[in-house]
Amino acid sequence: MTDTRYMIGVDIGTTSTKAVLFEENGKIAAQHHVGYPLHTPEPDAAEQDPEDIFNAVVTTVQEVMKQSGVPAGHVLFVSFSSAMHSVLAVNKNGKPLTASITWADNRSAKWAEALKHKYNGHDIYLRTGTPVHPMSPLTKLMWITRDLPEIAAQTYKFISIKEYVFARLFQQYVVDHSIASATGLMNLQQLDWDEEALRIAGVTKEQLSELVPTTHVLQGLDKSYAQDMGLLETTPFVIGASDGVLSNLGVNAIKPGVVAVTIGTSGAIRTVVDQPLTDAKGRFFCYALTEKLWVIGGPVNNGGIVFRWIRDEFAASEVETAKRLGIDPYHVLTQIAEQVRPGSDGLLFLPYLSGERAPLWDPNARGSFFGLSLRHKKEHMIRAALEGVLFNLYTVMLAMEEVIGRPSVIHATGGFARSELWRQLMADIFDQEVIIPESLESSCLGAAILGLYALGRIDSLDAVSDMIGTTHQHQPVAEHVDIYRDLLPIYIRISRKFEEEFKDIAEFQAKSL
Repeated sequence: MTDTRYMIGVDIGTTSTKAVLFEENGKIAAQHHVGYPLHTPEPDAAEQDPEDIFNAVVTTVQEVMKQSGVPAGHVLFVSFSSAMHSVLAVNKNGKPLTASITWADNRSAKWAEALKHKYNGHDIYLRTGTPVHPMSPLTKLMWITRDLPEIAAQTYKFISIKEYVFARLFQQYVVDHSIASATGLMNLQQLDWDEEALRIAGVTKEQLSELVPTTHVLQGLDKSYAQDMGLLETTPFVIGASDGVLSNLGVNAIKPGVVAVTIGTSGAIRTVVDQPLTDAKGRFFCYALTEKLWVIGGPVNNGGIVFRWIRDEFAASEVETAKRLGIDPYHVLTQIAEQVRPGSDGLLFLPYLSGERAPLWDPNARGSFFGLSLRHKKEHMIRAALEGVLFNLYTVMLAMEEVIGRPSVIHATGGFARSELWRQLMADIFDQEVIIPESLESSCLGAAILGLYALGRIDSLDAVSDMIGTTHQHQPVAEHVDIYRDLLPIYIRISRKFEEEFKDIAEFQAKSL
């Protein structure tokens, strides 16, 4: 141990914070996570206690240091990944005036609509890279400054959850270009706050943090927190980036033509480009990885959550059978879905069970089966749901292809990767080779790689290729590809035709609550 040096990657997520202690070669030495609740005190709210999250950061680092027994002096640095789009207001003493308002909070929906139709929202998107949607901190600030004026009047800073953590640890308000590029407030070309966006948000530059590169290093850790975490006060902390862009780095999807797809509860598809790029139709985001590398892509609300809904609402008997046999219910469901031919005999599923971000950017979107007939059975509905999630992700990739061309390979991660059927479906629907990287902690590993780069211990981010392997590879099956090429245009047309109907049914549902 005396000659080994270590690095800690911390990922501040929506449901938990995880810390992973890596050896410098990328091997995991210890890991720990702490979960916390998502509070919904009113309809459309989705917020968290920032103190819960700060304590989780301290505890996870403390635990990996305890588990490993690594001396504090052998830790090269701590580097951070964080979920995007959070906002909280703090006063001059750094005390929160609000909860941490997460990406899933929909209370600024009317201001997103106003931004889109009254406040030049599309031009702001073209400059800032954040699509117009209630997830955007820009719309959240419009809501706070206009609908919660008593809070706005007391606010010293509007910050993200990662900024809150760093302010507690170092008494500095700094925000990396990556998190800032996901606010709808930062001009991508100028790497500075966008004046028109600030004016519409109702905030000033002074109420936001200092913009710094993702490789920015802070030292002088608060003594009490250094003791709690088992670190030295001089341990470098790398501010890092957002979880999405670091996941690309952590699965070695940073070269031209390599696309990363993640499907957990939600999902995302992303690729790295060498300059800021936005979409004339506003379908994908553009966020910073470094000052020379940018990530474009789209997040979707509806990933594994769709499969969970199928399990809970359609498959009580199958779940009970799985319990008796001691096997995973999802494995039983995929076996059932495998009995159905590709394309589910013409049954399509729009997977918009919780609204949708990319490519529709419509919080009112709702799910539906299309093409149901008497010949369709439960197994068709299961397979159609799995296919529908991938159809939606594929439409995001089509928008990206207009800018970057056809990808060469897909690196896929997330809980869905445990299913051989779902992996093969991705290869067939995307008509691409699909590789499942060995790295399971992609955002934490991405943060660690970025930290090595920030401290000059590697010359290129390409060093990640030496740290991960491959667990599965899938090639598209030609006859399956042909079936999906017939169905995809139908899926795309119907998903685009229902905007007014989505709005009307969402309003009806709201009245029924």
